[in-house]
Amino acid sequence: MAFKIINKDGRTAARTGILETKNGTIETPVFMPVGTIGTVKSLSPFEIYDEGFRIMLSNTYHLFLRPGTDVIQKFGSLRNFTGYKGSILTDSGGFQIFSLAKFAKIKDEGVEFMSHIDGETHFFTPERVIEIQQTLDSDIMMQLDVFSGPGAKREKAEKDLDTTLRWAEKSIKAKNGTASAIPKNMLFLITQGNFFEDLREKSAAIMSGMDADGYAVGGLAVGETKETMLRMLEISASNLPENKPRYLMGVGTPSDIVNAVSLGIDMFDCVLPTRNARNGFVFTSRGTVNIKNSSYKSETLPIDPECGCFCCKNFSAAYVRHAFMSREIFAQRLLTIHNLHFYQNLILRIRRSIGDGSFYDFSKNYSSLF
Repeated sequence: MAFKIINKDGRTAARTGILETKNGTIETPVFMPVGTIGTVKSLSPFEIYDEGFRIMLSNTYHLFLRPGTDVIQKFGSLRNFTGYKGSILTDSGGFQIFSLAKFAKIKDEGVEFMSHIDGETHFFTPERVIEIQQTLDSDIMMQLDVFSGPGAKREKAEKDLDTTLRWAEKSIKAKNGTASAIPKNMLFLITQGNFFEDLREKSAAIMSGMDADGYAVGGLAVGETKETMLRMLEISASNLPENKPRYLMGVGTPSDIVNAVSLGIDMFDCVLPTRNARNGFVFTSRGTVNIKNSSYKSETLPIDPECGCFCCKNFSAAYVRHAFMSREIFAQRLLTIHNLHFYQNLILRIRRSIGDGSFYDFSKNYSSLF
């Protein structure tokens, strides 16, 4: 088994587990920093690993366009190219195709799109996306899926789901048809269904029968209410196999993560901690703060006196604010380090509370902060 459940919470669906990849052991629940093009903005791969992150997310769409698989192939893998010592999950790029590429056209065989970089036209099939990720030698590959987007009518949501289901089958066949990729490159399928409960249930149920290495829930946190997101997530997660890892894509805030763990989710990624850091928004034990606020101009204490990250152990809030207001790159690095440390510490607290049986109380007390 590549995934083993270690502890289960008695009052929620939360669990801890161990996910074995070819490049390491990952404890779950886990948060994956987003290194879209193979680098987490402003930080080195060694800093990410030393902070305790044993898996990072990168993006197939972006890496295919730049630097290109021909470049990465010379290094043997994306992992070798970046120097990152942990495991790497690569998103297929389905979301990026429809959010960034111009004139994307969905066809039965795949999707034709125009690069947002140079306008060149490309065609991604489910098989081609698996081939690219095998060239990257990803520890975990994601299938090509179709993202319907918020506000989609039921007819479109049904059509996009049917396409995603067909592409899931093709992705599994493509992966299994490459002997060199078995069993080292894992494949996760992506459940969809927009905001229709029966479609979410259908997607999870059908994909569960395809016997993938893991399953993701996609198409959430795109503008819907928190209540809607959690309802769709609950339906999806409860219809996925218990003995396989469950991954919620692109989510989210600290309270989102706690709530999703309570519904049985094991894996997360989100740009929020790093993007917020670059804009001066910081997660602390007191809630989210803005380093640009004048109250920090003469603050001699760290941003978060309860935090043990490099930033808080060595610098005052006044100094970090001064550097940030002066547009020093160093300030962005410090805040990024802090926010990722905060997320990693949150994950550690979640795992610990599930292990000792206090997760339910922890989750109820925590949700009021964020």
